[in-house]
Amino acid sequence: MNFAHSMIGIVALAWRGLVRRPTRSALVIAGVAIAVFLFCTVDATRKGVERATQRAAQDTALVVYRQNRFCPFTSQLPQHYESEIRKVPGVDTVTPVKIVVSNCRASLDVVTFRGVPPETFARDQAAKVDPIAMQSWVGRGDAALIGRELAERRRLKAGDRFTAAGVDAYVAGIIESDEPQDQSSAFVHLPFLQEQAKRGGTGTIVTQFDVRVKDPTQLDAIAVAIDERFAKDQAPTSTRAETAHVARAATDVIALVGFAQLLGVAGLAAVFALVANAIILSMRSREKEVSILQTLGFRGAHLGALVIAEAILLGGIGGAIGAGASYATVSLARTALTMEGVSIAVTPSMPIALAGVVIAIGLSLAAGVIPAIIASRQSIVAGFRS
Repeated sequence: MNFAHSMIGIVALAWRGLVRRPTRSALVIAGVAIAVFLFCTVDATRKGVERATQRAAQDTALVVYRQNRFCPFTSQLPQHYESEIRKVPGVDTVTPVKIVVSNCRASLDVVTFRGVPPETFARDQAAKVDPIAMQSWVGRGDAALIGRELAERRRLKAGDRFTAAGVDAYVAGIIESDEPQDQSSAFVHLPFLQEQAKRGGTGTIVTQFDVRVKDPTQLDAIAVAIDERFAKDQAPTSTRAETAHVARAATDVIALVGFAQLLGVAGLAAVFALVANAIILSMRSREKEVSILQTLGFRGAHLGALVIAEAILLGGIGGAIGAGASYATVSLARTALTMEGVSIAVTPSMPIALAGVVIAIGLSLAAGVIPAIIASRQSIVAGFRS
């Protein structure tokens, strides 16, 4: 009980020390908050990239694209390839997809239209869409089912009409899905989008084929078999696992996130420097106060604990503000990095926010160790002479 009371008293005394120097404390806390905000936001983006590009052992999805093509506008494949792909041993399902995007370059606000066969989509995605909305979508040729992220970003709801990339569609409902490619897409009927895009006409040209295989271990072998089948055709293909397809399209974003991670690490180093500098300046200006505390019975361990408490308070408050601001910003922004028709969702993560606070406290604790040792060894006489 005495130990608990002592610690409470030390924390209270440390808090008073911070309050007595509001400008210095506020600047340090602001610096820590900015550094932790940067770290958490960059880490949330990194997690989004990992989710979209890391292949799992159970992945069964392949994307058949036009060879040496990048933007969906340039990838044109005959729709009759569908029947040939189905003949490849190990293939489970094949879905022709027409993609139209409002911007092919990397952007935070891109509308991606995905034209899909109505019957196939209704069968495969029934669990993600309200039955009434699905029925409305199937029965109306210009209807679109839009992902939650896109709906919130464009403030769309069922019954609205919206126009993007030259396509005018009616919103039949919202898709609830954890898949990054679903969250920022508008799914429409394939014939409708082919006519709207005016590239090849109904039933002739698509952008890609989404393929599901029966055995995940055969994913690469089936991809090779599909490409070999069309190698000498007028429109040769390049087949990759869906995650590899996203990773290829998002090469620039991946490089940018890697550079941003260095900035995040630099921000954490700044946390250490800020807190250490603040504690050292605080102790230099309080040498007499430390000597007075010693005359009142404070031992070296108490003084060291006081310094550590100040450091933890600075790091903890700044870290909590920065992590909270990052979580709120990512939650409200609903950002999706889109390039070449593929999307990488940046979603809020409470574990990342908590990690930011813990790291800030840990670095602040480390920054306060040496000043704490110096304070605990200061002699009463030296303090009064200062």
